[in-house]
Amino acid sequence: MRTCDDVVFLLDCDNTLLDNDHVQEDLRVHLKNEFGPANWDRYWEILDTLRAELGYVDYLGALQRYRLGVAHDPRLLLMSDFLVDYPFADRLYPGALDVVERLRNRALTVILSDGDVVFQPRKVQRSGLWDAGDGRVLIYIHKEQMLDDVERLYPAQHYVMVDDKLRILAAIRKVLQERVTTILVRQGHYALDPNALSAYPSADMTIERIADLKNYRGGGK
Repeated sequence: MRTCDDVVFLLDCDNTLLDNDHVQEDLRVHLKNEFGPANWDRYWEILDTLRAELGYVDYLGALQRYRLGVAHDPRLLLMSDFLVDYPFADRLYPGALDVVERLRNRALTVILSDGDVVFQPRKVQRSGLWDAGDGRVLIYIHKEQMLDDVERLYPAQHYVMVDDKLRILAAIRKVLQERVTTILVRQGHYALDPNALSAYPSADMTIERIADLKNYRGGGK
């Protein structure tokens, strides 16, 4: 059993530490160049369908379904290489690794992400976040529904949750209540969507970019 820490920092990955919108744009451009706009639209439709079914973005699963319509196209092999070998380290937000290091020196720091069991871990590894967080990485389908598991693995008196989605922060606040400080990072399309922002209570703290967190002096309330 782990001892109970005073504070544990929980850091989201996509659009919090890593510019996932940029990754998606690179994927869009690559698919359009290789297969044309119509096939890109088909792939994205499959991706959206899978997102609704699974609750997370499954790039490789969408590629598998997409393959059913173009099974004999050898370019698909290059498409899988593009995804698996993508240079995720180049898509970290400025100062992201520095933030992880500084928070880790203050308290236990965990990367807490949503995603599949193949592509998402590879993204965290190839970006350098896995090593930066000393291997403390948790990936769930719906992380806000797995807080019991988070608390079991990393018990703490207080948590600081950093995310780009106000929906996630509100859900975590509902469970942990006064035992969590929520921080919204205004990066990525979710954090800038006025409809998404108006649908949920404000976070305890809002920052414009992840680099702003390196001087964070708070902890528990």
